[in-house]
Amino acid sequence: MAENFNNSVHKESRNSGSQPGNIDISIVIPVYNEEESIPHLAESLATVLEKLGRKYEVLLVDDGSKDKSYERLAEIHKKNKNFKIISFRRNYGQTQAMRAGFDNATGDIIITLDADMQNDPRDIPAILKKMEEGYDIVSGWRKNRQDKLFSRRMPSVIANRLISRLFNVHIHDYGCTLKAYKRDILDNIELYGEMHRYIPAVASWMGVEIAEIPVNHYPRKFGKAKYGISRTVRVILDIITIKFLLTYSKKPMQIFGLIGVAASFIGLGLTVWLIAERLFFDKSLANRPLFILSIFIFLVGIQLVTMGLLGEIMMRTYHEGTGKPTYMIRNFLKD
Repeated sequence: MAENFNNSVHKESRNSGSQPGNIDISIVIPVYNEEESIPHLAESLATVLEKLGRKYEVLLVDDGSKDKSYERLAEIHKKNKNFKIISFRRNYGQTQAMRAGFDNATGDIIITLDADMQNDPRDIPAILKKMEEGYDIVSGWRKNRQDKLFSRRMPSVIANRLISRLFNVHIHDYGCTLKAYKRDILDNIELYGEMHRYIPAVASWMGVEIAEIPVNHYPRKFGKAKYGISRTVRVILDIITIKFLLTYSKKPMQIFGLIGVAASFIGLGLTVWLIAERLFFDKSLANRPLFILSIFIFLVGIQLVTMGLLGEIMMRTYHEGTGKPTYMIRNFLKD
Protein backbone atom coordinates (compact mmCIF):
# COMPACT_ATOMS: atom_id res chain seq x y z
CA MET A 1 0.00 0.00 0.00
CA ALA A 2 2.78 2.42 0.92
CA GLU A 3 4.60 1.77 -2.35
CA ASN A 4 1.41 2.29 -4.36
CA PHE A 5 0.77 5.60 -2.60
CA ASN A 6 4.34 6.66 -3.21
CA ASN A 7 4.17 5.85 -6.91
CA SER A 8 0.86 7.69 -7.27
CA VAL A 9 2.34 10.80 -5.68
CA HIS A 10 5.25 10.61 -8.10
CA LYS A 11 3.00 10.24 -11.15
CA GLU A 12 0.61 12.97 -10.06
CA SER A 13 3.48 15.35 -9.48
CA ARG A 14 4.80 14.79 -12.99
CA ASN A 15 1.35 15.52 -14.39
CA SER A 16 0.94 18.63 -12.28
CA GLY A 17 4.36 19.79 -13.35
CA SER A 18 3.27 19.69 -16.98
CA GLN A 19 0.59 22.31 -16.28
CA PRO A 20 2.49 25.34 -14.93
CA GLY A 21 0.73 28.59 -14.03
CA ASN A 22 -0.90 27.93 -10.65
CA ILE A 23 2.29 28.65 -8.74
CA ASP A 24 5.00 31.06 -9.86
CA ILE A 25 7.83 29.93 -7.58
CA SER A 26 8.54 26.65 -5.81
CA ILE A 27 11.24 26.54 -3.14
CA VAL A 28 12.70 23.08 -2.52
CA ILE A 29 14.68 22.53 0.70
CA PRO A 30 16.14 19.20 1.89
CA VAL A 31 16.10 18.90 5.69
CA TYR A 32 18.12 16.53 7.83
CA ASN A 33 18.45 17.10 11.59
CA GLU A 34 17.94 20.87 11.45
CA GLU A 35 15.39 21.37 14.24
CA GLU A 36 17.08 24.54 15.53
CA SER A 37 17.41 26.33 12.20
CA ILE A 38 13.97 25.47 10.79
CA PRO A 39 11.94 28.21 12.60
CA HIS A 40 14.47 30.88 11.60
CA LEU A 41 14.54 29.63 8.01
CA ALA A 42 10.74 29.62 7.71
CA GLU A 43 10.43 33.14 9.10
CA SER A 44 13.12 34.50 6.80
CA LEU A 45 11.66 32.74 3.75
CA ALA A 46 8.11 33.93 4.42
CA THR A 47 9.29 37.54 4.77
CA VAL A 48 11.21 37.45 1.48
CA LEU A 49 8.59 35.58 -0.53
CA GLU A 50 5.63 37.69 0.62
CA LYS A 51 7.43 40.82 -0.57
CA LEU A 52 7.83 39.35 -4.05
CA GLY A 53 4.08 39.51 -4.66
CA ARG A 54 4.07 36.19 -6.52
CA LYS A 55 2.28 32.93 -5.83
CA TYR A 56 4.71 30.59 -4.12
CA GLU A 57 5.08 27.31 -2.32
CA VAL A 58 7.86 25.98 -0.13
CA LEU A 59 8.48 22.23 -0.14
CA LEU A 60 10.53 21.13 2.85
CA VAL A 61 11.65 17.52 2.52
CA ASP A 62 12.49 15.82 5.80
CA ASP A 63 15.12 13.27 4.84
CA GLY A 64 14.55 10.86 7.74
CA SER A 65 15.69 13.24 10.49
CA LYS A 66 16.43 11.71 13.89
CA ASP A 67 15.72 14.89 15.88
CA LYS A 68 12.51 16.94 16.10
CA SER A 69 12.80 18.42 12.62
CA TYR A 70 9.52 16.90 11.42
CA GLU A 71 7.62 18.25 14.43
CA ARG A 72 8.99 21.73 13.72
CA LEU A 73 8.07 21.42 10.06
CA ALA A 74 4.53 20.27 10.89
CA GLU A 75 4.08 23.31 13.15
CA ILE A 76 5.15 25.61 10.33
CA HIS A 77 2.70 23.95 7.94
CA LYS A 78 -0.16 24.54 10.37
CA LYS A 79 0.62 28.26 10.46
CA ASN A 80 1.29 28.73 6.74
CA LYS A 81 -0.22 26.37 4.14
CA ASN A 82 2.25 27.65 1.54
CA PHE A 83 4.81 25.55 3.39
CA LYS A 84 4.34 21.91 2.34
CA ILE A 85 6.11 19.10 4.13
CA ILE A 86 7.34 15.81 2.68
CA SER A 87 8.64 13.26 5.18
CA PHE A 88 10.76 10.25 4.20
CA ARG A 89 10.61 6.97 6.08
CA ARG A 90 14.40 6.96 6.40
CA ASN A 91 17.44 8.91 5.28
CA TYR A 92 17.84 8.60 1.50
CA GLY A 93 20.30 11.44 0.90
CA GLN A 94 20.16 15.00 -0.37
CA THR A 95 19.68 14.12 -4.02
CA GLN A 96 16.59 12.02 -3.35
CA ALA A 97 15.19 14.71 -1.07
CA MET A 98 15.58 17.24 -3.88
CA ARG A 99 14.05 14.85 -6.37
CA ALA A 100 11.00 14.42 -4.15
CA GLY A 101 10.69 18.21 -4.02
CA PHE A 102 11.04 18.54 -7.79
CA ASP A 103 8.52 15.76 -8.40
CA ASN A 104 5.89 17.49 -6.27
CA ALA A 105 6.64 21.13 -7.11
CA THR A 106 4.15 23.00 -9.32
CA GLY A 107 5.98 26.30 -9.82
CA ASP A 108 7.22 27.65 -13.14
CA ILE A 109 10.56 28.37 -11.46
CA ILE A 110 12.09 26.04 -8.87
CA ILE A 111 14.66 27.32 -6.40
CA THR A 112 16.74 25.14 -4.10
CA LEU A 113 18.60 26.08 -0.93
CA ASP A 114 19.93 24.47 2.23
CA ALA A 115 18.07 24.33 5.52
CA ASP A 116 21.07 25.19 7.70
CA MET A 117 20.72 28.99 7.21
CA GLN A 118 24.13 29.25 5.53
CA ASN A 119 22.30 30.25 2.33
CA ASP A 120 20.50 33.60 2.52
CA PRO A 121 16.84 33.69 1.40
CA ARG A 122 17.31 37.40 0.74
CA ASP A 123 19.34 36.44 -2.35
CA ILE A 124 16.24 34.95 -3.99
CA PRO A 125 15.02 38.24 -5.55
CA ALA A 126 18.41 38.79 -7.20
CA ILE A 127 18.40 35.26 -8.61
CA LEU A 128 14.88 35.74 -9.99
CA LYS A 129 15.89 39.06 -11.54
CA LYS A 130 18.80 37.34 -13.28
CA MET A 131 16.46 34.65 -14.62
CA GLU A 132 14.30 37.36 -16.18
CA GLU A 133 17.23 38.06 -18.52
CA GLY A 134 16.43 34.78 -20.26
CA TYR A 135 18.54 32.23 -18.40
CA ASP A 136 17.35 28.68 -17.81
CA ILE A 137 19.52 28.12 -14.72
CA VAL A 138 20.97 30.66 -12.29
CA SER A 139 23.53 29.35 -9.83
CA GLY A 140 24.68 30.96 -6.62
CA TRP A 141 28.39 31.58 -6.05
CA ARG A 142 29.54 31.60 -2.44
CA LYS A 143 32.32 34.06 -3.22
CA ASN A 144 33.14 34.58 0.45
CA ARG A 145 32.45 31.07 1.65
CA GLN A 146 32.34 30.64 5.43
CA ASP A 147 33.55 27.05 5.75
CA LYS A 148 36.73 25.32 6.88
CA LEU A 149 39.59 25.79 4.43
CA PHE A 150 41.10 22.31 4.17
CA SER A 151 38.08 20.08 4.74
CA ARG A 152 35.49 22.02 2.71
CA ARG A 153 36.77 24.91 0.60
CA MET A 154 39.93 23.49 -0.98
CA PRO A 155 38.36 20.19 -2.14
CA SER A 156 35.44 22.21 -3.49
CA VAL A 157 37.71 24.50 -5.52
CA ILE A 158 39.52 21.52 -7.05
CA ALA A 159 36.24 19.74 -7.86
CA ASN A 160 34.70 22.88 -9.40
CA ARG A 161 37.67 23.41 -11.72
CA LEU A 162 37.70 19.76 -12.73
CA ILE A 163 33.96 19.72 -13.47
CA SER A 164 34.15 22.98 -15.45
CA ARG A 165 36.98 21.61 -17.57
CA LEU A 166 35.38 18.22 -18.20
CA PHE A 167 31.89 19.46 -19.03
CA ASN A 168 32.75 22.92 -20.43
CA VAL A 169 30.21 24.53 -18.09
CA HIS A 170 32.17 27.19 -16.25
CA ILE A 171 30.70 27.68 -12.80
CA HIS A 172 32.74 28.71 -9.78
CA ASP A 173 30.62 26.89 -7.22
CA TYR A 174 28.80 23.71 -8.24
CA GLY A 175 28.33 22.83 -4.58
CA CYS A 176 26.20 25.87 -3.75
CA THR A 177 22.67 24.59 -3.20
CA LEU A 178 21.13 28.01 -3.89
CA LYS A 179 20.12 27.66 -7.54
CA ALA A 180 17.09 28.46 -9.67
CA TYR A 181 15.77 26.36 -12.55
CA LYS A 182 13.03 26.62 -15.13
CA ARG A 183 10.84 23.64 -14.42
CA ASP A 184 11.02 22.24 -17.96
CA ILE A 185 14.76 21.73 -17.43
CA LEU A 186 14.18 19.61 -14.34
CA ASP A 187 11.34 17.70 -16.01
CA ASN A 188 13.92 16.30 -18.44
CA ILE A 189 16.51 15.26 -15.84
CA GLU A 190 16.36 12.10 -13.75
CA LEU A 191 18.23 12.32 -10.44
CA TYR A 192 19.79 9.42 -8.60
CA GLY A 193 22.98 8.79 -6.65
CA GLU A 194 24.29 12.23 -5.64
CA MET A 195 23.71 14.07 -8.89
CA HIS A 196 21.95 17.15 -7.49
CA ARG A 197 25.09 19.28 -7.44
CA TYR A 198 25.79 18.52 -11.11
CA ILE A 199 22.43 19.48 -12.58
CA PRO A 200 23.95 22.37 -14.63
CA ALA A 201 26.50 19.96 -16.12
CA VAL A 202 23.87 17.29 -16.81
CA ALA A 203 21.57 19.89 -18.36
CA SER A 204 24.31 21.22 -20.62
CA TRP A 205 23.42 18.69 -23.35
CA MET A 206 20.08 20.51 -23.74
CA GLY A 207 21.85 23.72 -24.74
CA VAL A 208 20.64 25.61 -21.66
CA GLU A 209 21.63 29.16 -20.80
CA ILE A 210 23.38 29.25 -17.41
CA ALA A 211 24.33 32.27 -15.31
CA GLU A 212 26.04 32.63 -11.95
CA ILE A 213 25.79 35.44 -9.40
CA PRO A 214 27.57 36.00 -6.07
CA VAL A 215 25.41 35.19 -3.04
CA ASN A 216 25.81 35.52 0.70
CA HIS A 217 27.14 32.68 2.79
CA TYR A 218 27.14 32.52 6.56
CA PRO A 219 28.86 30.33 9.16
CA ARG A 220 26.69 27.54 10.51
CA LYS A 221 24.92 28.68 13.69
CA PHE A 222 22.88 25.57 14.46
CA GLY A 223 23.52 21.84 14.30
CA LYS A 224 26.50 20.10 12.74
CA ALA A 225 27.81 19.88 9.19
CA LYS A 226 26.70 16.68 7.46
CA TYR A 227 29.70 16.41 5.14
CA GLY A 228 33.47 16.42 5.55
CA ILE A 229 36.56 15.72 3.49
CA SER A 230 35.42 12.09 3.00
CA ARG A 231 32.84 13.48 0.58
CA THR A 232 35.68 14.20 -1.87
CA VAL A 233 35.95 10.53 -2.88
CA ARG A 234 32.22 10.36 -3.67
CA VAL A 235 32.51 13.58 -5.67
CA ILE A 236 35.30 12.10 -7.80
CA LEU A 237 33.29 8.94 -8.45
CA ASP A 238 30.22 11.03 -9.35
CA ILE A 239 32.27 13.07 -11.82
CA ILE A 240 33.51 9.91 -13.54
CA THR A 241 29.97 8.53 -13.72
CA ILE A 242 28.39 11.68 -15.11
CA LYS A 243 31.19 12.19 -17.64
CA PHE A 244 30.61 8.66 -18.87
CA LEU A 245 26.83 9.03 -19.01
CA LEU A 246 26.99 12.33 -20.89
CA THR A 247 29.83 11.46 -23.26
CA TYR A 248 29.88 7.71 -23.76
CA SER A 249 26.46 6.34 -22.84
CA LYS A 250 25.39 6.43 -26.51
CA LYS A 251 28.78 5.27 -27.82
CA PRO A 252 30.29 3.03 -25.13
CA MET A 253 32.53 1.27 -27.65
CA GLN A 254 34.75 4.36 -27.75
CA ILE A 255 35.75 3.99 -24.13
CA PHE A 256 35.62 0.21 -23.89
CA GLY A 257 37.35 -0.08 -27.24
CA LEU A 258 40.20 2.19 -26.14
CA ILE A 259 40.69 0.18 -22.97
CA GLY A 260 40.57 -3.06 -24.96
CA VAL A 261 43.12 -1.82 -27.50
CA ALA A 262 45.41 -0.59 -24.72
CA ALA A 263 45.15 -3.93 -22.92
CA SER A 264 45.83 -5.80 -26.15
CA PHE A 265 48.97 -3.79 -26.87
CA ILE A 266 50.23 -4.32 -23.32
CA GLY A 267 49.59 -8.05 -23.57
CA LEU A 268 51.21 -8.26 -26.99
CA GLY A 269 54.23 -6.28 -25.87
CA LEU A 270 54.78 -8.47 -22.82
CA THR A 271 54.34 -11.61 -24.90
CA VAL A 272 56.88 -10.48 -27.52
CA TRP A 273 59.34 -9.53 -24.78
CA LEU A 274 59.03 -12.91 -23.06
CA ILE A 275 59.36 -14.80 -26.34
CA ALA A 276 62.47 -12.79 -27.19
CA GLU A 277 63.98 -13.67 -23.81
CA ARG A 278 63.17 -17.31 -24.43
CA LEU A 279 64.69 -17.36 -27.93
CA PHE A 280 67.75 -15.20 -27.44
CA PHE A 281 68.56 -15.48 -23.72
CA ASP A 282 67.32 -19.01 -23.09
CA LYS A 283 65.03 -17.97 -20.21
CA SER A 284 62.14 -20.22 -19.40
CA LEU A 285 58.53 -19.03 -19.70
CA ALA A 286 57.29 -21.60 -17.21
CA ASN A 287 58.71 -19.94 -14.09
CA ARG A 288 57.42 -16.38 -14.57
CA PRO A 289 54.50 -16.06 -12.09
CA LEU A 290 54.98 -12.27 -11.80
CA PHE A 291 53.88 -11.84 -15.40
CA ILE A 292 50.79 -13.98 -14.86
CA LEU A 293 49.96 -12.09 -11.67
CA SER A 294 50.36 -8.67 -13.32
CA ILE A 295 48.09 -9.65 -16.22
CA PHE A 296 45.53 -11.05 -13.77
CA ILE A 297 45.49 -7.84 -11.70
CA PHE A 298 45.17 -5.70 -14.83
CA LEU A 299 42.25 -7.72 -16.15
CA VAL A 300 40.49 -7.66 -12.79
CA GLY A 301 40.84 -3.86 -12.72
CA ILE A 302 39.40 -3.55 -16.23
CA GLN A 303 36.51 -5.84 -15.29
CA LEU A 304 35.72 -3.85 -12.18
CA VAL A 305 35.68 -0.53 -14.01
CA THR A 306 33.57 -2.02 -16.80
CA MET A 307 31.13 -3.56 -14.37
CA GLY A 308 30.78 -0.26 -12.53
CA LEU A 309 30.02 1.71 -15.67
CA LEU A 310 27.62 -0.93 -16.98
CA GLY A 311 25.93 -0.91 -13.59
CA GLU A 312 25.40 2.85 -13.86
CA ILE A 313 23.84 2.43 -17.31
CA MET A 314 21.57 -0.35 -16.07
CA MET A 315 20.45 1.74 -13.08
CA ARG A 316 19.75 4.73 -15.33
CA THR A 317 17.73 2.53 -17.70
CA TYR A 318 15.80 1.02 -14.81
CA HIS A 319 14.81 4.30 -13.19
CA GLU A 320 13.97 6.12 -16.42
CA GLY A 321 12.20 3.13 -17.96
CA THR A 322 10.00 2.26 -15.00
CA GLY A 323 9.51 5.76 -13.60
CA LYS A 324 9.75 4.24 -10.13
CA PRO A 325 10.99 6.75 -7.53
CA THR A 326 14.05 5.96 -5.44
CA TYR A 327 12.56 7.17 -2.17
CA MET A 328 9.58 6.33 0.07
CA ILE A 329 7.34 9.06 1.47
CA ARG A 330 5.81 8.63 4.93
CA ASN A 331 3.68 11.81 5.05
CA PHE A 332 2.94 14.70 2.69
CA LEU A 333 1.37 17.79 4.28
CA LYS A 334 0.11 20.10 1.53
CA ASP A 335 -3.55 21.03 2.23
